[in-house]
Amino acid sequence: MHPDVTADLAGLATTLCTVESALDLDKLRAEIADLETQAADPSLWEDQERGQEVTSGLARKQATLRAVTGLRSRLDDLHVLYELAEDEEGAQGQEALEEADTERKTLRAEIESLEVRTLLNGEYDEREALVTIRSGAGGIDAADWAQMLMRMYIRWAERHKHPVEVYDISYAEEAGIKSATFAVKSAYAYGTLSVEQGTHRLVRISPFDNQGRRQTSFADVEVLPVVGTTDHIDVPEAEIRVDVYRSSGPGGQSVNTTDSAVRITHLPTGIVVTCQNEKSQLQNKLSAMRVLQAKLLERRRHEEQEQLNALKGDGGTSWGTQMRSYVLAPYQMVKDLRTEYEESNPGAVLDGAIDGFLESGIRWRRSGASVS
Repeated sequence: MHPDVTADLAGLATTLCTVESALDLDKLRAEIADLETQAADPSLWEDQERGQEVTSGLARKQATLRAVTGLRSRLDDLHVLYELAEDEEGAQGQEALEEADTERKTLRAEIESLEVRTLLNGEYDEREALVTIRSGAGGIDAADWAQMLMRMYIRWAERHKHPVEVYDISYAEEAGIKSATFAVKSAYAYGTLSVEQGTHRLVRISPFDNQGRRQTSFADVEVLPVVGTTDHIDVPEAEIRVDVYRSSGPGGQSVNTTDSAVRITHLPTGIVVTCQNEKSQLQNKLSAMRVLQAKLLERRRHEEQEQLNALKGDGGTSWGTQMRSYVLAPYQMVKDLRTEYEESNPGAVLDGAIDGFLESGIRWRRSGASVS
């Protein structure tokens, strides 16, 4: 076996050992056994939320165990593939070697991806994500940019088969959107997408400028964890004002003929959330309440973090607000301003190919680079 291949396989084995250690496979198997016992209890579904929590947790842990044991088996088999390739001669030997090299490349990507997943061990990282995008400075270009970002994240979710539920879209008058809120309903969506929070900058030749001038526009991305049943975020009815209105689409046109859209104002904080995705006023109110609870949870977390930072005397974290630059003219590049990770194909990035940015952001955050 070529020394470079031997060294690479040894490196993959080391990384996989690190992953297995971080996951604590013995503990993982014990947790699966416990959840299987709970899932077999006929009384489990008397509490629908508890039943969903147990079965989804079981499925998630089983999938993780299958993934890591499968990678270990494939890595062991890869050594055999290379040995068989060495025993073959001529065209057959070359074909076997190419097959082994292809499997090694695929295996490396999957092991590294699972390694990144093990870094998502924060308190809320396993949660689904609630994403809000708002247009910033840049006028009509910024509204168009906000819509482009929304499409980018939805395309990323589609690539990974993560369901998306759109709660609210506020359309701009000429083009694009003023804001949008949607949920990515998949385990670890919050931990993965939380590194996207911040200001995204676009530089391009404006399609809305008849003189073809270059325009810089901004949009803000907020990522919150979806509230769970154990978060105890109580919102008394006396603290909210609920307004209903008619849903609207692009250009202000009415989407339906009933006042089904809901706006909830949290009076103590001034937080306002809206939902107009569902045809039912009740469904929209329930969805809006979930968004409000997520925002209140984030507010509480932020206040707790500020208290901790004051005790530690470190002044807090400093990611900076502007976190990524997308340049379409005069050259083509997307660059993360925190991690220095960059891609030279903005078209692919805007079509949802953002895994490289997500992984580098997660590794960077874990390294402690976000602490000033």
